[in-house]
Amino acid sequence: MTAETKTGDAQHTYPREARLARGKTFSLRLMDREMRDEMVAFARSLPPADILFLRMDITAAKNVDEWLKNIAAGRTLTVTAWDADKLAGYASLHHNEVLWTRHVGEIRTIVGSDYRGIGLGARLVEEIFAVAKGLGLRKITAQMTADQKGARATFERVGFRPEALLTDHVIDNDGRTHDMLVMSYDIDGFND
Repeated sequence: MTAETKTGDAQHTYPREARLARGKTFSLRLMDREMRDEMVAFARSLPPADILFLRMDITAAKNVDEWLKNIAAGRTLTVTAWDADKLAGYASLHHNEVLWTRHVGEIRTIVGSDYRGIGLGARLVEEIFAVAKGLGLRKITAQMTADQKGARATFERVGFRPEALLTDHVIDNDGRTHDMLVMSYDIDGFND
């Protein structure tokens, strides 16, 4: 399946190849209904700590179905990265054109354990960032627990900065609370 999305002044066509600095090449594809089962399998292969703080439990097919409904409705766009026929990670952009925060998008990303430390997370963030810019969004946010050092470093590498720390804002399966870090990036650095 080939799809196009406007990203700034250029067109990005998917699927397409992305070569990382270390020479590894991935196929970037827009998520669609045919990827449902692969996404569930990918989620189930992640360490429990990775699943813990996702917005929804994507190890459950019904939740991936909801994600796909948001994609169909235009509220979410997800770029997936494939190593041959294996899903290696994804980045999603979530936005809503009818809310008072319609100029803001939220990025969510995760990379499989076998693909960490090679720059795939940063590449996916850059890819989805370009999509956000092409959609005319002015501010992009990302949320994570304060102890997710790798995620924070990935977003800082592409220019995100801490904006808020919400104390005891998320709770894990054992009932322990964790601080949530909100990072953001002003696309045009505009001030009103």
